[in-house]
Formats: sequence, structure tokens, C-alpha cells
Amino acid sequence: MLVQDPLFKNNILETIIDSAYEWIVVVDHEGIVRYMNKTYCKFLGEDPQEVIGKHVTNVIENTRMDKAVLQGKIEIADLQFIRGNYMIANRIPIFNEGKVIGAVGTVIFRDTEQWKKMNSHIKALLHELNFYKNEWEEINGASYTLNDFAGTSAEVEKIKKHVKNIASGDLSVLIRGESGTGKELLAHSIHQLSERSAKPFIKLNCGAVPEHLFESELFGYSEGAFTGAKKGGKLGKFQLADGGTLFLDEIGDLPQSMQIKLLRVLQEKEVEPVGAVHTQKVNVRVIAATNRPLEKLIVENKFREDLFYRINVLQIKIPPLRERKEDIWPLAEKFITMNCKETGKRILSIDDDVKEAFLEYNWPGNARELKNFVEAAIQLTQSDRLMIDSFPDFLKEKLGVHKTGMTLKEHVQETEKNVITYYLEKMNGDIMAVAKQLGIGKTNLYDKIKKYKIR
Repeated sequence: MLVQDPLFKNNILETIIDSAYEWIVVVDHEGIVRYMNKTYCKFLGEDPQEVIGKHVTNVIENTRMDKAVLQGKIEIADLQFIRGNYMIANRIPIFNEGKVIGAVGTVIFRDTEQWKKMNSHIKALLHELNFYKNEWEEINGASYTLNDFAGTSAEVEKIKKHVKNIASGDLSVLIRGESGTGKELLAHSIHQLSERSAKPFIKLNCGAVPEHLFESELFGYSEGAFTGAKKGGKLGKFQLADGGTLFLDEIGDLPQSMQIKLLRVLQEKEVEPVGAVHTQKVNVRVIAATNRPLEKLIVENKFREDLFYRINVLQIKIPPLRERKEDIWPLAEKFITMNCKETGKRILSIDDDVKEAFLEYNWPGNARELKNFVEAAIQLTQSDRLMIDSFPDFLKEKLGVHKTGMTLKEHVQETEKNVITYYLEKMNGDIMAVAKQLGIGKTNLYDKIKKYKIR
């Protein structure tokens, strides 16, 4: 019967909350403290009874609880400095019928050393996971899937659909596109979606192998084939890819002396290692890629026409990034997420000026260049926000931004943001009072807070 008593249940609940490891505070829609558990009060040196009714900014140092109410947004694992210590805080708005009526805040790490220890443990586990992932990739070879080919444009959707259609089967594929468009990524994806996905995916960059080593790289060699030959011989790329897929990148750079030999292997499906007496049967699907105009090379007698027809049974053409501007931000967001995971940094906002500059830039290096831009900015930024100033000067020049400083528009926006931030802090987040002070409407003020991502 005691459990049915509301007073008894409230006492139980309060006892549980007061004995919880986390420090807990609850505020109403005006930022007034309505509850704070005893452990939090003890740390702050506040009386649990007297703290009720005070504005949270007068109780907790550097708090953002009033901002959580104002913006109605969840804030998780935010770094907060309280009484000489950095702590990790969560803030969750409370809604009723779609309106914010308050917020609950918790401090989950009272000392960042605890956070660092947990973070180190997670990194150790990730390192171990990456070890096994790399072991698998050494065996399998393919590390990308079609989901890694980011973009929302009609061209990207068309390419993804085409990849799914041609992945099954053994026909040769030629992937064409400028440098940095993602040709190798699509080659990985085709392999992963094919019946050969459990077999090896072997890569060879035809532009990176010296001409005198090409034959042994592709077809291998037998023991004693030449001076310095490895004991027991060596398997070539075709033998290593047996049952799977061989990706020949930069096929347009393949020496003419090797083109006829590659053609023969594709026709006969057998290889003859250097120095060997007998041929070896191989079952390999070939995917080739190039950024060169093969038809022009054929006319110039630099590429065999019969080899072209053999590798060009199925074709995928990737448009350059400048022709599909709507893919720039999906790609940039993907690279930001990837880099933040690798570096442990957090990027919570990106200035509109950065977005405008990205959309106006021509991206001659395509997605690869975009990835380099993003990585450089994240490395240099000192905050959780990407700004034009986050980029090194040589990249600013590429983006068409002058090193001498901000534009007039940028100065005006920065000043406006600083003024709004100042009055929000001065007036404890009272929207009506700030709007009246600035001579603008409440809706207009909300729009500007959202525009400038004022926290």
C-alpha cells in the first residue's frame, strides 16, 4: 500500500536522484532552477532549499542551461568549466505539446581525467578493431562500398544504379573520369556487389610501375627467371586475383609493349610467368580506369584499338565535381565526419561564407581536392566551427578569398552576431528584452540566432 502513496513515491524518487552519480539540475522555461540534487549543490556550495527559484546563470558557472531552453536543442557531452575544473555536461530540453517548458542538465564526468581515460580505452579498442579490419582488407583487398560514393545529384544516383546493374557477371568494365572523381571507389564497389566479393581484389597502378618490371608484376616469374629472382618465383597480379577482380588503374599509361600481352591474357584467360615453360589458367574479372582520352590515343597509335574494345565492354563515366555542384556539401560533410572520427575533433557548425566559397570554386582536383581542403581546415581550426580563417592562406587564395581580411559583408555579419551574443548574455537570454533593446521583432531575432548559430 505504501508504494501507492504519492508522497512515498516522491521520496523514493528524490532519494534515488540525490544518490545518483551524476549531478542533476532542472530549470523551467525561464531558466529558473526548480530542482538540483544534493551532490550538485554540495559541489557548488549551495543550500538545496535556497537554490530553488534562482536563475541558473546565478548558480552554475558558465552554464548553458538557459541556452538549451532558448534554443530547444539537445546538447550532449559538452565541455564546461566549473570551479576550476573542466567537466562533461549534457542538457536536454523538456517539451510539452510542442513547446519547451524547461530543461534537465547532468554532469557525467566531474573531472576530464575520467573522460580522457574512457577516451583512451575507446581509442585502444578502435585500434584493435582497425587491426583486424586491415587484416581482412589485406586478404580481401576491397575496402570501399557503394555507400562511400557520396552525393545527391541525379548523376550520382544514375551511376549507383548502373553499378548495381553491372556488378554481377564477368564482363570487363572501364571507369572513366578526371583524377579525384572516385574511380577506384567504384571499382571496389563493383567487386563488393559481385559474386566474387569473397575472393581477392587486387590493384595495380599502371602509371606507377617501371616498364621493365611490368611483365613480372602482371604475370609473375618462375624461380631463376633472371638474376636476383626470388627463390620459388613470384606470383603476378593475375595469379593473386584468381577467382576475384583485378583493378588496373590508369590503364592509359600502360606501355605499348605490354598492351598486346595484356590483350592475349584477356582473350585466352591464361598467363605465362616470366621464365616459365607452361601457361597457367586464371579466372579474373578486369576493371580498368583512366582519366585519359583513349580514343585520341588510339588515333595517335599510342593505345591499341583491340585492347580498348576488350576492356570497354561496360563503361561508367563519372562527371567532374564542377558539373554536379549539389554533391559538394554531401561530400564535404562525409569528409568532415571521417576526419573528426580519425582526429577526435568536433565540428558543430560551418560558416555560410565557407559554403558559398566551396560552391563557387571549380574543384579541378574533384573529391580528392575537397577532402584535402576539409582536412587542412579541421587541423588548423581552434574551435568547433569551420570558418574561412580556418583554411591556410594558399587555400584561401584558391577559394578566391583575400588574405588581407574579411569582406564588408563578413565584417557586418560578425559585428551583428557579436552584438546579439552580448545582449543575450547581459539579459540572461530574455528574447523579448533583447529584441526591444535592438529595435527588432522577436521572430527576426530568432532568425538571426539561428543564422549565426548562437549558442
